[in-house]
Amino acid sequence: MGCCSGRCTLIFLCTFQLVTALERQVFDFLGYQWAPILATFTHIVMVILGLFGTIQYRPRYIVLYAVWLAIWVTWNTFIICFYLEVGGLSKDSELLTFNLSRHHSWWREHGPGCQQEEPAASLRPLNGQALVPGVGCVLEHSYVEALHSALQILVALVGFVYACYVVSVFTEEEDSFDFIGGFDPFPLYHVPEKPSSLLFKQAYLPA
Repeated sequence: MGCCSGRCTLIFLCTFQLVTALERQVFDFLGYQWAPILATFTHIVMVILGLFGTIQYRPRYIVLYAVWLAIWVTWNTFIICFYLEVGGLSKDSELLTFNLSRHHSWWREHGPGCQQEEPAASLRPLNGQALVPGVGCVLEHSYVEALHSALQILVALVGFVYACYVVSVFTEEEDSFDFIGGFDPFPLYHVPEKPSSLLFKQAYLPA
């Protein structure tokens, strides 16, 4: 397949997904968001498998990658609902930290245009990270997180379509290769050789 094929497009999409996932993982670590950290780590592993399967012509890995993308879309949809407080969810809950800490999204204090305020002594955690939101933010942290998830959903949907296309192409190529005897030790138009004993007798027949 050429460089403009679906395979090369899927390689580009997997690479782009890795870059965006690593960027998101960094900010999740800064905000101590343990549930997103685990989900993003799994996503990185699955994208690497999909990238490997695409480069090495392994459709099974691409199928696994496509199945994960469906789960990834569901997860990011939940994140959007969580931060936009849809369906009774609250962005101020400790759900994403497994109730292990009082931390929230890193963008809550460090969003675009946010100014830091000195937290009260009762709100100051042991590690020194502020627990009060920044003021004067151009974009609230809930919208920043929602935009991150929306980007992941968009790329995942495109990747799912191309993954299905590449799997179908690989399957057709394997079927056509089997049809012409690519995996058959005896080709379709195999001509049996004459036994050596018959050749020996023909060599000594009288003229």
